[in-house]
Amino acid sequence: MNLRFSPKLVLPAPPLAAAPILLPCAAAAIALAIGIALIAATGANVSEALAAFADGAWGSPYAIAASINRALVFALIGLGFVLADRARLTNVGGEGQIAVGGIVATAVCLYGHVAALPFGLSFLLPLAAASAAGALWGALPGLLKARAGTNEVISTLMLSFIGIWLLYWSVQSEALLRQPMTNSGTLPESLEIPASTKLPFFFGDDAMPLHIGLPIGIVLAIAIAWLLSRSLFGIHLRSVGLNPQAAAQAGMPITRSIVLAMTLAGALGGLAGGIMLQGDQTVLKAGFSSGYGFDGLVVGLLARGSVPGVLAGALLFGFLRSGGINMEMVASVPSALVLVVQGIIILTLAGMHLRSRGTTGAKA
Repeated sequence: MNLRFSPKLVLPAPPLAAAPILLPCAAAAIALAIGIALIAATGANVSEALAAFADGAWGSPYAIAASINRALVFALIGLGFVLADRARLTNVGGEGQIAVGGIVATAVCLYGHVAALPFGLSFLLPLAAASAAGALWGALPGLLKARAGTNEVISTLMLSFIGIWLLYWSVQSEALLRQPMTNSGTLPESLEIPASTKLPFFFGDDAMPLHIGLPIGIVLAIAIAWLLSRSLFGIHLRSVGLNPQAAAQAGMPITRSIVLAMTLAGALGGLAGGIMLQGDQTVLKAGFSSGYGFDGLVVGLLARGSVPGVLAGALLFGFLRSGGINMEMVASVPSALVLVVQGIIILTLAGMHLRSRGTTGAKA
């Protein structure tokens, strides 16, 4: 018997524990190389564009804080996606949950008589109200899914559009949240929220506007990681996602698990809207969420069920968003290029994931 062996290069897949963090980094490196080529193709000065990107993403204390604040919003939406995904539920309603969270937080800050409350309550109560609004926006699709079998992708997406249009209506109507019109140039937006309802900055000024939403997000990330991996609720979610019939026969609360998962995911989205309003924008206006909900959805998809993966992806997208904005202003490179880079990251990660599955299948 004549055996012939042909050499074959096989690149080892990263360890499963490290994959949620390493894969986005590798995909970002590939996307960066392609992004540089695209910048050159537009005729822009590549070195100037990259310098502007770096300056906007991490070039100063202000830039770092702005990137982290954006990453916090992406992380909250991504955590909500991962939480629902554990039960094989797909929450694509982050954009609408941010919108209703922003609406309710604005209403409470301006008209809820919280500005005179003691320090802490004045900004925490609007955040709690925003979370409750988002929870309602998540609970409705959860109930429809559990009771009627309605596809949660459709229901959360439709509620996103409803939330966005509610926001537009709120800032266009003086009977709701629009500031009083003093002349024809009055913008369709709310009044600025009182200073006592804004999230405090760690360093006390605008030079590095890193606010108290960061530790709130870190605590929530730790809590959700524990909830998914260590709690009975996490076991129920996994069982419902893997085999709902078997879970029902074992006496697990199927309906409650589905509704609670979607409710918690919505609460995180509403909290993200409250943090955006009270931490960064301080005024509610059309385009308030700026696509953050959809970017957070992508972060959740890329994380593949991993809380550390959500945090890594959120930081990546936070720096991309900040750098892209500055690159457009300074180097006249369209910020849409950042969307292209994000798309390349997604495609690269999808390819890596498929290759990893193929390698695992071949070994089996």
